[in-house]
Amino acid sequence: MLLGASCSGDAAARPLSLTVQPATTGLPIPSGFVGLSMEFRALEAYAGTNPRAVDPAFEQLLRDIAPNQPSVLRIGGDSTDWTWWPVPHFKQPGGVKYDLTPQWMSVTRSLAQSVNARLILGVNLEADSKTVASAEANAMVDRIGRPYIDALEIGNEPELYGSFSWYKAADGVHVDGRPPTYDELDFTHDFSSIASVLPKVPVAGPSSGGLKWLAHLGTFLQAEPRIGLTTIHDYPLKHCTPANVPTIAQLLSNSSSAGFAQRVAPWVNAARARRVPIRLDEMNAISCGGARGVSNTFASALWIVDALFQLEKIGVEGVNVHTVPNTINEVLGPNLSGGKWSIRVHPEYYGMILFAQAAPPGARLLRLSTKLPSGVRAWATKAPDGHVRVLLINDHVSGSQAVHLHLPGTGGPASAEALRAPSINATSGITLGGQSFGAQTSTGILAGASTVQTVAPSGGAYNVTLPAASALLLTL
Repeated sequence: MLLGASCSGDAAARPLSLTVQPATTGLPIPSGFVGLSMEFRALEAYAGTNPRAVDPAFEQLLRDIAPNQPSVLRIGGDSTDWTWWPVPHFKQPGGVKYDLTPQWMSVTRSLAQSVNARLILGVNLEADSKTVASAEANAMVDRIGRPYIDALEIGNEPELYGSFSWYKAADGVHVDGRPPTYDELDFTHDFSSIASVLPKVPVAGPSSGGLKWLAHLGTFLQAEPRIGLTTIHDYPLKHCTPANVPTIAQLLSNSSSAGFAQRVAPWVNAARARRVPIRLDEMNAISCGGARGVSNTFASALWIVDALFQLEKIGVEGVNVHTVPNTINEVLGPNLSGGKWSIRVHPEYYGMILFAQAAPPGARLLRLSTKLPSGVRAWATKAPDGHVRVLLINDHVSGSQAVHLHLPGTGGPASAEALRAPSINATSGITLGGQSFGAQTSTGILAGASTVQTVAPSGGAYNVTLPAASALLLTL
């Protein structure tokens, strides 16, 4: 990447002249905006089983996407309704396949203490039992500690209860959690019933990704006064049938970032109208396990940076990116061998770090005066520390883009940190500021020689060149 007063010979024939306006817009970026989401069983896969020796690499990787702020970790997903805290003399529900243990609670507490986490914890709804839900929630509050629990999320994607099998009975018959007629009104009744027996901490819901159900979000929030956090799920691309195979081009299209945010916007407006914060607490690029050759490539890093900004712009107050170990959708891949931890860091995670650097807590968006050409994206923020940060993204698979960046009222040098990879479909070799986690990391800290450069203004502009499939963060 060439930085300075002139542009490289392979730059686009027409440089982009981009002006960042000094006036801020929108609300300040909330603390803990970016976090992870995971299943209950995955917690110990990432953190370990010893509360006195939690995986230090994982702890650091949580800090990397939430520097100098609490880390918001959502534990739930499908396993919310497959999990319970065993109740003495009470028959285990048919769909439960994972027992929470004192050890699990201790590991979760230790992790939360270490990274100052704010936890969103799933509570079983599909079992349709106040006894099960109350025992589980009280165990979480008592053993993990209320200060670390942001909310108890009741159930997971209840729109599927009447159509997806909850478990298979001994005779081989598949048993659904609810009848096929189960609808939004039934769910609201069930939710209120379970919420009434939970400890006095905020509850979260509806934990839904169903478009039809979320159309009634405002009604649901009005009916349940204990809601302290609105939680929704969505993925811009679907891969739930073999015939539907998403592509990199689809992932990097405007519909998967700005269009995706506009799909979410009505739900944000419904929650804000009732003064309830809303969090997209399960999100990734592609649903149903992801798609090899797309989810695990560098394209996901460029997509996530833009998508997070788009979601913040419409008023989402936080996003949790779902990671499932040993699948295509693992953002981080844990490994314990010979008593030593290491973690595979996939391309998407680099994009999450870059967003965290470009959008610190309290920062506000700045307006851009120029309409951007297709495949080029730009965002600018001004933080409470006075620094202006400008993020430039080139989604094109070939051809670089020259940018003449104008920032009225500034004139000093800027630092420039590049996000790069060998190609748009690369699964390794990703670098941020020249540094990398390598094939795996035992520290969670980027390693290698830094290539962060200094750019001095020339002719009233900061002149840079964005190679194909790259992003650049300028900080003034």
